[in-house]
Amino acid sequence: MAVFLTLAAGGASPAFSEDSDRWEKDWQSCMDKSDGSNAAWGGCGQQWLKREDDKLNATWKKVFEQATGQTKTDLLAEQRLWNTYKEGSCQLYANGDWGAERAVLDYVSCRAGVIDKRITDLESYGELFKGN
Repeated sequence: MAVFLTLAAGGASPAFSEDSDRWEKDWQSCMDKSDGSNAAWGGCGQQWLKREDDKLNATWKKVFEQATGQTKTDLLAEQRLWNTYKEGSCQLYANGDWGAERAVLDYVSCRAGVIDKRITDLESYGELFKGN
């Protein structure tokens, strides 16, 4: 089962940051220890997404505090649009057309990748803002 799960997650996932890679391994460990039910797998996925969201929120707070002037206004507008995108992302895995396993496997890894990419983008903004 572990090989299947790793392949399923890897197929939908972009390259993750080091933290996200660790969290993906934690997800895999949770999945391996589970009873193999979609409900258990879904719980593992929700834990992974919560960790990603927590890191995103911490990164956002840090970067937003560094921004000033029109940049701060633009960054807030961008983040609001991105949040709308995030909430709609990866739904093709969760819509039921591809079965329950896609919803608990590929959806989670896809959404985690979307969040991780935003964290990376925000961190690059933070590096830019350090000069201000």
